[in-house]
Amino acid sequence: MSPYEIARSAAEALRLRGVLAPRVGLILGSGLGGFADTLESLHKVPYAEIPGFHAPTVPGHAGKFCFGRMAGLEVAALQGRIHYYEGHDLTTVVHPTRVLAVLGIEALIVTNSAGGIREGLSPGDLMLLGDHVNLMGVNPLRGENDASVGPRFPDMSAAYDPDLRDAARTAARARGIPLEEGVYVGLAGPSYETPAEIRFLRTIGGDAVGMSTVPEVIAARHLGVRVVGISCITNLAAGLGASTLSHVEVEETARDVRGRFQGLLAGLLEEIVRRWPERGSLR
Repeated sequence: MSPYEIARSAAEALRLRGVLAPRVGLILGSGLGGFADTLESLHKVPYAEIPGFHAPTVPGHAGKFCFGRMAGLEVAALQGRIHYYEGHDLTTVVHPTRVLAVLGIEALIVTNSAGGIREGLSPGDLMLLGDHVNLMGVNPLRGENDASVGPRFPDMSAAYDPDLRDAARTAARARGIPLEEGVYVGLAGPSYETPAEIRFLRTIGGDAVGMSTVPEVIAARHLGVRVVGISCITNLAAGLGASTLSHVEVEETARDVRGRFQGLLAGLLEEIVRRWPERGSLR
C-alpha cells in the first residue's frame, strides 16, 4: 500500500470510532498535550489502535488521537508526536499529518518545544513561526510522488500561512499574551546542538531550534493544508545559558507556560471561527 492508501485506511478506522470531519488539526509537542483535554465532547483513541500510528517513546508525548470541539469548531488534536530520531523514517513520522488531511482538516496548528537562539528570547516565551530551515538532511516527500495528492515540487515560500499568522497575533493581543516571532530550525537530533552549531544557526538566521515540526509542515503543505506554527521556548540553546540541557527542563518549562499556551490556542481557534465561519472557507 502507498503512504496515502495507509492514511485513508487510518482515517476510515477513526471514522468508525466516531471521529467526524474536523476543520482544524493540532499537533501538540513536548509537554504541551494538555490542551487536548480542554476540548468539549472529548473522545480519545490511543495511537496503538490506529493503522500506521506508533506510540511515542519520549516523555511528554501521550500518544493519543483526540477529537472534540472548541469555539464551535470540530478539532482533531494529536497528543504527542513521533520523531525521526526515534528510529522511524519520515513517511512514518508524517503519517498522522496525512491522516488529518484525509479526515478533511482545512488548517493545521503545529506546536513544539524549542531552544532559544536569538538574543532576547527566554524560557517560557511563545514564538510564532514565520519560516523554517530544514537541516534534518531528509525530506518526507522523497520517493515516488502521487500527482493526484500533491505536486512533485511543492512551493514552500509561504509554508506558514500569512492569514493564520495574523489571526494568531490578533488572538494574542486580545488575551494579553506576549508573542514573539521568528524562524525555526529543524535538526535530526537526538543529541542537543553544540555551542559552535548554535553560533552557525544564529548566523544563518535561526531564532529557535528543535527536532520536529518541519517534516509535518512540508507534508501538510504538499496536501494543500494551511499551516500556522507556535514554539514554546523551553530553554536557551547550547552555549547561551549556564545550565546543562535536559528534557526535564523542557517538560518543566512547558508545564509552567501551560496557561498562556492553552489560552493562545483557544484564542486562535476563536479567531479562526470569526474570520472563516463556514466549512470550506479556509481552503
